[in-house]
Amino acid sequence: MPVMRETEYQGEVVWLGHVPAGGSIRASAVKALDLGFAGDRGARHEGVNRASCVRMKNLYPQGTEIRNVRQLSVLSAEEIEVTAQEMALDQLDPSFLGASIVLRGIPDFTHIPPSSRLQVAGGVTITVDMENRPCVIPGREIEADLPGHGVAFKPAAKGRRGVTAWVERPGELRLGDRMTLFVPDQRAWAP
Repeated sequence: MPVMRETEYQGEVVWLGHVPAGGSIRASAVKALDLGFAGDRGARHEGVNRASCVRMKNLYPQGTEIRNVRQLSVLSAEEIEVTAQEMALDQLDPSFLGASIVLRGIPDFTHIPPSSRLQVAGGVTITVDMENRPCVIPGREIEADLPGHGVAFKPAAKGRRGVTAWVERPGELRLGDRMTLFVPDQRAWAP
C-alpha cells in the first residue's frame, strides 16, 4: 500500500518568482526555476540547512543550524485573490509576498497536509513543510508600493498565506507546468 496517495487535484503553475539572496523578500517574476536539493539556486532561502528563526524559538535558540524546510514559498492564486479583495485591492502582486510558486486549481491550498508532495509528471517534486503564517514583512513590501494597504495584509491573509516547502526531486519548474497533489495516506492525529 502506498504511503503517499495521489489525489485528483492538480495545480497549474501560473506564477514563478525568484527572491535574490540578501535584502528584501520581493520576488522577481521568472519563466522557470532551476530547483536543486538546496532549493531555488541563488535565492534568499536557498540551502540544505539554515539558521533557526523566531518561528522555532520554542525548540532552539535563534541561529541554531537546522534542516531547511522553508526553501520555497508556495501560494494559491485563488487565495491571493480573496486576500486582495479583503484588502480592498483589485489584485495583489505575488512578488510582494516573496512567492516562489503560485498554483491555480487546488482548493483550500494553505491547509493541505504537511508532508504532501506536489509533483510535475515524471519530474520535479517538492515536499510541503506546513502552513506559512502571515507576518508583517510582506505588508512592508505592499505598503512601499500601495500606501495604506500594507497593514491590511496580515489579517487578510490569515489562513490563506500558502505553505513552505523543500525540494525532494530537483529539476526545472516552468510556467504552465501542472503539479499533482499527493497526500500522506494516514488518518488525522487523534490523541
